[in-house]
Amino acid sequence: MATLQFLGAAGTVTGSKYLLEARGIRLLVDCGMFQGLKELRLRNWAPLPINPAAINWLLLTHAHIDHSGYLPRFVRDGFDGKIYATAATAALLDILLPDSARLQEEDAAYANRHHYSKHKPALPLYTEKDARAALKQVQGVAYNEDVHLGKFITARFIPAGHILGSSFVSVEIAEPGRAPVKVLFSGDIGRYDEPILNDPAPVDEADYLLIESTYGDRLHERTNPKDRLAEVINAAAVRGGKIIIPAFAVGRTQLLLYYLRELEEEGRIPVLPVAVDSPMAAAATRLYARHTEDHDLEMLRLGEGRQNALATRQFNLVSGQAGSKALDARAGPAIIISASGMATGGRVLHHLARFLPDPASTIVLVGYQAIGTRGWRLQEGEKEIKIHGEFIPVRARIENIGSLSAHADWSEIMRWLGGFKRPPRTTFITHGEPEASAALRDRIVETLGWHTVIPTHEQIVEIGEGR
Repeated sequence: MATLQFLGAAGTVTGSKYLLEARGIRLLVDCGMFQGLKELRLRNWAPLPINPAAINWLLLTHAHIDHSGYLPRFVRDGFDGKIYATAATAALLDILLPDSARLQEEDAAYANRHHYSKHKPALPLYTEKDARAALKQVQGVAYNEDVHLGKFITARFIPAGHILGSSFVSVEIAEPGRAPVKVLFSGDIGRYDEPILNDPAPVDEADYLLIESTYGDRLHERTNPKDRLAEVINAAAVRGGKIIIPAFAVGRTQLLLYYLRELEEEGRIPVLPVAVDSPMAAAATRLYARHTEDHDLEMLRLGEGRQNALATRQFNLVSGQAGSKALDARAGPAIIISASGMATGGRVLHHLARFLPDPASTIVLVGYQAIGTRGWRLQEGEKEIKIHGEFIPVRARIENIGSLSAHADWSEIMRWLGGFKRPPRTTFITHGEPEASAALRDRIVETLGWHTVIPTHEQIVEIGEGR
């Protein structure tokens, strides 16, 4: 008998953590931070219902912070086993985890200087020292390579097409006297026919499936995101203000650069200064150029003979806080791409504080905005936003380009599920707001007739009995 416990991403889109116990082994898949509403963020500080020291192995589907960002805390609290991920994910973690720690330390220091935190003193969830300690336990592996976790459990990482290095994680549990039990963790499913990355790889079977539902109740806009981006950029350039794009450092930033470069080369937008103002995003952009195992054929062709296939004509990977501050002082229109993608922290907050009150400026939201985040509040049309303890008036134009999302929508999820040759015994709907998860469950039941469950936070379910 084996069990699954849902320690995150149950009833919400963040904090992914799934505990699989089988054959005397405790295995954690993903170790993400909770983001968004305060009640969710507080879970990052609450003790887990498991002792990290009692976990044998940890597997990561990909490097996004809502799937990996709790790792330094988990290691600091006692986990001392190996952390397996794809080679590109391991490389991204070298960038993301120290950067996440630095941002938390900077935010805590800022709160202490300006006395806006209720905590005396404000503390980071973990430090850069904690992050670097966790990285020593990470081991990169190739796609589709068998990773043996003891005598009875084997894991495999399958390309998911979401971001560089992203994977579906298949865990096979040997069962005495019967066929092995296969548990498949979807992580985040990428989209089909998108630039840069290969499509999500087909998977034809699993006994138990954990499927994300971020866009389980929505279809992406069918307008070409390049066309919409061109429209927004051209209108903003005429007004003469800054174009601020909060964007995830890994995935969204690189896709934006790809489209901006194409639009410039096609003469469809003016050539403007384009600054990537995030140490994490800048380093990730360089990694995208190096990890060609994830590139589709067009990206491979573009990379031939170029130092960076993502660079625009006036391209700047900003380094240091002085360079970041200089962007706000520069006259004239410019595009500033800065993390975080939901405006929950990082350098983008300083740009928003500066330019949200400016009617000539434009804020472009280019991905999913979790409930309660500043990005969500802007998307909902709120007239002032709290940043660093102050309420900032919103006079800038707010634009949305939903079709830039790196998450599959419900039709793309159903397309991927259509590749299964037999239904899983149970499909668990995770990583979605309640309405999105319920909509995807209903669609899977009605279309495929599969047994489908929406687990609750910290719920434990038994798996593996018979066929």
